[in-house]
Amino acid sequence: MSDATNSNRRHFVKTTTAATTATAVAGFPHIGRAEIGSSNTIKVGLIGCGGRGTGAATQALKSDDKVKLWAMADAFPEKIEGPLKTLGAAFGKERVEVDKSRQFTGIDAFEKLAASDVDVILMATPPGYRPSMLRKCIEAGKHVFAEKPMAIDMAGIHHLMETAKIADEKKLAIQHGYCWRYSPANRVGFGKALDGELGRITSFVGTYLGGTVRALSPDATQPEGMGDVEWQLRNWINFEWLSGGPLLEQCIHAVDKMAWAMGDVAPVAAFGNGGRGQRSDAGNVYDNYSITYEYPGNVFCQIQQRQYNNSFNENASRIICEGGTVIGPWKVSTKDAKGKTNWKYRAEKGVEQNMYQTCHNEFFANLRAGKIVNSCEFMANSTAVGILGREAAHTGQRITWDDLWATKEDQAPDNPPLDGKMPIPAPPVPGIDKLVEA
Repeated sequence: MSDATNSNRRHFVKTTTAATTATAVAGFPHIGRAEIGSSNTIKVGLIGCGGRGTGAATQALKSDDKVKLWAMADAFPEKIEGPLKTLGAAFGKERVEVDKSRQFTGIDAFEKLAASDVDVILMATPPGYRPSMLRKCIEAGKHVFAEKPMAIDMAGIHHLMETAKIADEKKLAIQHGYCWRYSPANRVGFGKALDGELGRITSFVGTYLGGTVRALSPDATQPEGMGDVEWQLRNWINFEWLSGGPLLEQCIHAVDKMAWAMGDVAPVAAFGNGGRGQRSDAGNVYDNYSITYEYPGNVFCQIQQRQYNNSFNENASRIICEGGTVIGPWKVSTKDAKGKTNWKYRAEKGVEQNMYQTCHNEFFANLRAGKIVNSCEFMANSTAVGILGREAAHTGQRITWDDLWATKEDQAPDNPPLDGKMPIPAPPVPGIDKLVEA
């Protein structure tokens, strides 16, 4: 690993700058050359037609009157029918024009959609597939919105770094799904901390404490005649090779807010705990994590994640500074050093407050203006911060950022058939399981 590469991974604030700064591109396909207000139609394809995919399609259609949903893809045919009907009723046939010939199904549905005549692809599939799917879409010359996280292991992260370079060469935009970075309230609140208004940032505490999320019941078994891959894909959130586990799939929002608060400088190391406190199902993901991240300057941050029923719930971020604390992400405010609230966010009239909608508004406005924002490398780095914490908990070890980048653990097989075999590994055991070396 070269010194230049190490430096880039230790300090990925430059990547974040690239992810948030758009540059004009000449000699580009019609979207890139189009101006805001142009009559050009933007044909959008959706890969992954669940709730988040349907939401992304809704926001894309709302972002620009000339956006048209043109194609849809999902491994399972029935997953397309409901969302297509819902979107058609909401936006009409002129905006939702998904002919039967552009409804792609099967495990290779994403390849068929990528090869179609869409301009932009919205990707909301299980994250285990995301690195290979994103590569296919970029190689096909499509702009992409990709949901978080970007991968479930370091092999996927390394793959994404290569994809980022290909997207740059092709002058293609990749928009990220770390939604809180588009929240107007949190942009102001985090800005107060990062601009030094409350003094030096000394720590960050992020919580994502909630109930179970589509967990298999303890007695759930694979239906007779159904392949391993199909059963696991239909219940993907329960299996690490597909979801990455709850710290990565759900709590990555808290992890990314920590990275944001730390100025997107890479952590030094992480250590912590995790396990299966309530779960006893056939899946292999944990249901709780407690991670400490060490950052340069002797700064330590905490991430608490839990999916327990009948327990205290909280989803909060606290940026702790010398002169006070920024509280978020919901009712964003600041408190002074004595704990007294001294500022509350007030929405600016006429400014979109829905962070999901803001994400797509900015994405399509940039495309209309011929400005290409490639956030792939930023997304990969932020996902890697989550993997760092997960692996620290799974192994029971303190793992450094450089240790993590030296690994190439590969949990996600390349496009296995739905009827294929896929044994389920046992959940990791701290002190026994090891970080996979390159």
